[in-house]
Parts: sequence; structure tokens; C-alpha cells
Amino acid sequence: MTFSPPARTRNTEGRLTLGRVCLTCGLLAVALAGAGALALHFGSAGELWRVLFGGSPATPQERVILLELRLPRVILAMLVGAALATAGACFQSLLRNPLADPYVLGISSGAALGTILTLLLAGGDTVAAPLAAFGGALAAAGVVYALGYRRGQFSGYSLLLAGMVTASFLSAIIVFLSTTLSGSDLRGLAFWLMGDLSLFPGFPLSVVALPILAGLVVVYRFAPDLNLLLLGEDEAARLGVNLKLVKTVIYVCAALLTGLSVSVAGAVGFLGLLVPHLARQLFGSDYRLLLPAGALCGAILLVAADTLARTAIAPAELPVGAFTAMAGAPLFVYLLRRRTPS
Repeated sequence: MTFSPPARTRNTEGRLTLGRVCLTCGLLAVALAGAGALALHFGSAGELWRVLFGGSPATPQERVILLELRLPRVILAMLVGAALATAGACFQSLLRNPLADPYVLGISSGAALGTILTLLLAGGDTVAAPLAAFGGALAAAGVVYALGYRRGQFSGYSLLLAGMVTASFLSAIIVFLSTTLSGSDLRGLAFWLMGDLSLFPGFPLSVVALPILAGLVVVYRFAPDLNLLLLGEDEAARLGVNLKLVKTVIYVCAALLTGLSVSVAGAVGFLGLLVPHLARQLFGSDYRLLLPAGALCGAILLVAADTLARTAIAPAELPVGAFTAMAGAPLFVYLLRRRTPS
């Protein structure tokens, strides 16, 4: 199955203006700020607004809950949601497959293997775990790239097959190593694999924030080239696109965004698959608008999902990936049936 934008979208992409991009992204940024404010408010501690708006003095416990636990988690949800949505849009364009998502190339399996090795060798060190997960994700992405790169170029079909083989192989190793973990470590790994936005204690948020923001900027730089790729590689090359450079940069950036997200938040399912489809329905297929709007939509949805996961059965928590899957699967079936000819 190949991907091409709807006819009405192709006809209107040329009329995209800077004003429309700024207005759309501005409204989405306001919605994101509102979602973040609600996420800070909802929880087990009461009257936390006093910390932000200078009311009656907050207790030390409230300050810790808001500023050291809840605020970093909300920011992490925004970053991961934006990164996964952008990576999903990039992989769908690169592979020319509307069903591609950030985990289709085995990157999440590589991160999971790195985490398991940390549990076995380092006793679950809270600083080493995300670093090992990121290293495993990059290693998996590198293997897939090497397998899919042939005769000086790579195709989406080759990458997809290489990713499936790599993911299956890594999954087998993960199952084998999981049998050696203790009960508590195995439960923690399972929770992490379903998505967990509780930042590792002592792990600075800036370590993932700065690379994710840099990756988003680099990807947006190639938005016009991604638009031309929708016309087909031959046509894009005739229009002056350096296919090897664009495809390599997009692949590396999307793999980095996915690896960074998985290393600190686990495998948050359906977000990178569903958000690009929703963004195309709402804003069209022009990547000059699709990328920033999709990133903001991904951030909003993940903040909302994490708020529900954190408060639904408080004081216990549910994995955020369970909420994104429950909401994403039915909606994706609806979109799939709507786009599939009868």
C-alpha cells in the first residue's frame, strides 16, 4: 500500500501561507498550554495553583509534588508526544506507507533490549537504564539502515522488511532474557514497555529535551522536500531533491526522536501512527503545516492521556500506552474504513 495525499489536499497546498501556519500553530499552542495547566491541577494534592499564582503559601510537600514531580512529567509528555508524532509522519513519508509508525523498524525492541541488559548487569541503575535504552534503539536503527541500504541507496520496501526481521530477532532475545529477571524487575519492565512517563529519578530532563527540540527543527527544515517526495521519487529528483541526503537525514532524525522517546517513556503505542492521520484530515498534507501542527497535536494528546492514566485509579497509576491504545485503535479503524474504497 502506497501513500498519497487526497486530491483536495494536493490542490490547496500551494495556497498555504505563513499566516495560516502561525494562526494554526498558535491556537494549538494555546490548547497545549491549557492541557498542561489542567494536568498540573489534577492529582492527589489540593490547591496547587498557589505555587504558580502567588496565593497563600504552599506547603513544602505541595511544592515537591508540583515542581519536582508533576511539572517535569507534563513537559516530558509534551516532548515525547511531539517527537513520536513527528517521527510517525516522517516514517510514513519515507516508507510511503500510511501504516508505518515509529516502532515499525524495531527501534522500540532495541530500546527494550538495552533496558533488560541494564537490569541484568547494572541492577536497574536509574541513570544507566535510559542511556542503555537509547543506545539499544540507535543500534537497532543502525542495523536496519545497513540492511536496507544497497547499491548506494535504500528503498522504503527494503527498510520495512529489514525492520520486521530485526524486530522479530530482538523480540526473541527479549523473551529469552526476560525469563531470567526477578518478579519485581519483570513487572517493572512490562509497565515500562506499555508506556511510563515517570521520569527516572536523578535523570535530567534537559538530556532529552534539547536533542528532541533540535531534531524537530532539523526535520522541519526538510518539509518542502517531504512535500516533493509525495509526488514520487523520480519526480522529486527531477525537481532538484537530493534523495540520498533527504532520506538519510529524515531517517536519522526520526530514529533519534523515536529512540529518545522510548528510552525515557517506553513504547507509547498508536500515537505516532494515529496523530499524522488526524493532522492530515484536519490540516492537509503539506508538511510545512503538517509537521508543527502534528507535533502540537501529539503533545496535547499525550498530556491528556497521561493525566487520565495518572488520575483514573489514583493513587495507583495505569500505563499511558494503555490509554493511547484504547483510544487510538477504534479511531484508526474508523479512519481506515473511511479511506479504504468499498
